[in-house]
Amino acid sequence: MEKIMRDIFTNWIKGEGEGFSGVFSVTGPDSVMYQQACGYRNIAEELPNTISTAFGIASGTKLFTALAICKLIDENKLSLEDKLCDLLPYDLGQVDKRVMVFHLLTHTSGVGDYIDEDADDCEEQLQALRDKYPAHLWERLDFYLRMITPLPPKFEPGERFGYSNAGFIWLGLVIEAVCGLSYQQFVHDNIIAPCQLTHTGFYRMDSLPRNSAWGYTRNKEEWRTNIFSMPALGGSDGGIFTCAEDLDKLWRAVFAHKILSEKMLVSFFDLQAMIDEECGESYGLGVYRNLENGNLSYYAVGGDSGVDFFTAYFRQSKIVISALCNVDDINTFPLLEESFAVLT
Repeated sequence: MEKIMRDIFTNWIKGEGEGFSGVFSVTGPDSVMYQQACGYRNIAEELPNTISTAFGIASGTKLFTALAICKLIDENKLSLEDKLCDLLPYDLGQVDKRVMVFHLLTHTSGVGDYIDEDADDCEEQLQALRDKYPAHLWERLDFYLRMITPLPPKFEPGERFGYSNAGFIWLGLVIEAVCGLSYQQFVHDNIIAPCQLTHTGFYRMDSLPRNSAWGYTRNKEEWRTNIFSMPALGGSDGGIFTCAEDLDKLWRAVFAHKILSEKMLVSFFDLQAMIDEECGESYGLGVYRNLENGNLSYYAVGGDSGVDFFTAYFRQSKIVISALCNVDDINTFPLLEESFAVLT
């Protein structure tokens, strides 16, 4: 298997993955199977990425948010049927009063999205949003309210799957309302610390710790960091930093019931929303599911300016595969698709 995964990565990086900067990691239940670090975490100073470098993972953060919500459900402080309008002290604007925690976790809420990834002009909309609300202001989750409460619903709650960043902002606000801590503190205390994730955290973009990768975007022939494109402090829909080793720890902690009870874990990974039946792609309570050749795997993905990411757990073989990238114009998803073909 080590040779197979090495060949998959080598062939990819010689082709469509040329220019990859980041880490590719394949770990089994007892040992590292294959790992490779490429490129620089700091281009100007030519500081190389290492296997232990922490990378921003954008929407990969939603996996942490979903685990946090399900932990509160496990503790009977919340339920999937709780309505958003009953949980929060804010004016929810045009959010449908029928929207429940379940809808938000499964991307079936239909709430208006401040980053509408279904829109053809998504990038233009996002840039206009950044121009109006500079990235250094994006520190608290309640700051997002001015961006999401005026938006009309996209569809009826429960009607279909529709990926939603705003939905996970609402979930972060629910966590804060229920537990009385900031979202970031709750995730640290209940997921990061108990799982001993030593290089994982909501690091400020203007104060990254040692051995963390800057994200880079290309402007003509010049590489620029993504500091003006990303929230100053990551929130519940994206922005956490982590490394390959910690992702391996996280998956194994989840399946060892260190975060969720056995009953909650079953619901977390069960099919809750269908995305593409023909392709075998569906969604649990905050995690993607892939069914191929009768075998299930689970994964999370993320992408933003200077970020491309996936992490996956293959249930049958107990293998964890992660790709963390800190440059634009690289799509790591083909690596995941080839892994599905080989491991399921």
